[in-house]
Amino acid sequence: MRRQLALVTATAIAAATASLPMTAADAAPHRSPASGSLTRSATSTAPQWYLALGDSLAAGYQPGKGDNKTGGYVGGALQMLKLQNPNITLTNYACSGEDTNTFTNGAICGGGDPAQSQQTKALAFLKAHAKTKGVVTIDLGANDIQRCVEGSDIDFGCLTKGLSDVATNLPTILQKLHAAAPNAKIVVLNYYNPFLAAYLTGPDGQKLAKLSETLAHTFNGSIATAAKTIDAPVADIAKAFLSDADTPMVKTSFGEIPTNVARICTWTWMCSLQNIHANDAGYTLMWWALAPYLKA
Repeated sequence: MRRQLALVTATAIAAATASLPMTAADAAPHRSPASGSLTRSATSTAPQWYLALGDSLAAGYQPGKGDNKTGGYVGGALQMLKLQNPNITLTNYACSGEDTNTFTNGAICGGGDPAQSQQTKALAFLKAHAKTKGVVTIDLGANDIQRCVEGSDIDFGCLTKGLSDVATNLPTILQKLHAAAPNAKIVVLNYYNPFLAAYLTGPDGQKLAKLSETLAHTFNGSIATAAKTIDAPVADIAKAFLSDADTPMVKTSFGEIPTNVARICTWTWMCSLQNIHANDAGYTLMWWALAPYLKA
């Protein structure tokens, strides 16, 4: 999810988050990993390793700073896992810009060599650790479709292909990961909807924001279907970000805007830097959504 989309005007950017009210929902992402209910003592069921896979969200990307593969939601998840086993090790192969095709062909982070692809490295790691307990998290598919939206315009041909690629490729990817290490716990993440920020740009943007809700349901539905093929749980990032909360309306400097739009402004860089990535609070919310699936 690396590409920036200019959805918000300069005036909107300046005030996007300044007047959002603090609520329980806003406060929730600031919970400390140490406050979790997981035990601190390592047991026979505790994971020995953590493998993080996916795109720039798994790589902990922040605008102006680049990747932080021990930060972002992966860093929070690691701290939760350390409550079970303080000696757990993290391997993060996530690649900014990765989609479901480049994950296998290595076109972005493998120099065009499938032998150096994220999938190849992940399968080698999993096979080498197949006899030990571990956790895999993966978010993948956003880059298949986000390139199809520019401003308030949608390339529907591109979008149709992107959605098809996710529906076709992701189940195969997950099945290969599971086959390489059938005893590993694999947790799949779905996605929040950054295109809700288009609401701030006027009537055309509001139409795009509404349409994006339907498209996000289709996209996240494909992720859920793929995860089901290996009985993997899905961490519902979309729900955590209140992506469907068109109401209540929230009073901001723009007037009253839907809750889900206000939350995208609060938890991502969309309304401040025109960048689709989560900010620190958003990444924290993501690992919090992951936390129930990290218990041994």
